Amino acid sequence: MADSDNNMTLPFVTRRRVLAGTAIAMAGWQPKAFARNDLEKDQAADPAVAVWRKFQAALEQTERLCLQQQRLERKLAETVGFPCATIRLRDGESVTLHSLRALQEVLDLDPEDAAMRAKAEADFADHQMRWDAADKEIGYSATLRAERNAADRAEHLLETLSKTPAASLAGVAAKLDAALREGEVSEASDEFPWPQIRSALDDVIRIGQRLVPEQVFPNDMLRPAALRKRGGDSLPVWFEVNGGAA
Repeated sequence: MADSDNNMTLPFVTRRRVLAGTAIAMAGWQPKAFARNDLEKDQAADPAVAVWRKFQAALEQTERLCLQQQRLERKLAETVGFPCATIRLRDGESVTLHSLRALQEVLDLDPEDAAMRAKAEADFADHQMRWDAADKEIGYSATLRAERNAADRAEHLLETLSKTPAASLAGVAAKLDAALREGEVSEASDEFPWPQIRSALDDVIRIGQRLVPEQVFPNDMLRPAALRKRGGDSLPVWFEVNGGAA
């Protein structure tokens, strides 16, 4: 947590979406007549496939780091707890607040609130220091930054892929696959345009295998549509409200 006014005032939710799917080896359907080095040359000839491979690697790294930072965050929350301070309002109700801004909004500048506000701010600062020390020790914030950098890289590569002309049917398939992994909300979504894109991807692969048998496609694209791993589902969300896990 970089400062006291942080997102911990709301249930903590990790990045909007972390695309599922692991790194996919580009060693797909290979006729015995072609040696491995010939296939590698064939793959390298398509710039879209080259960008797609980097995109997949960035996705794998993002997923790994996301899971790692979630584990670290859970450990921090369980051992230290999200920085907070509890105050008792004039009506006797106790409220737990998770930022200095929230404290300032609840406790105005009325003189009778001054002492309570000062104590609450001191309690919050002490809790924040304990969180920061534990964070530094286990590397939570560093992992979170690395995850965001990897996700930014994947997003940049996706944009690059969209601007890179495909030189083969494998390159066209790679673009369609990347679009599905980035945009499809859920596995086998029936909302437009995902069924149409899945169908087009299957057609490209089928036609490519028939017309250009030496064409190399990613292994994952050769699976039946229902078995392909698609990104889009958020990873399990863990959050804390007023000191409790949900």
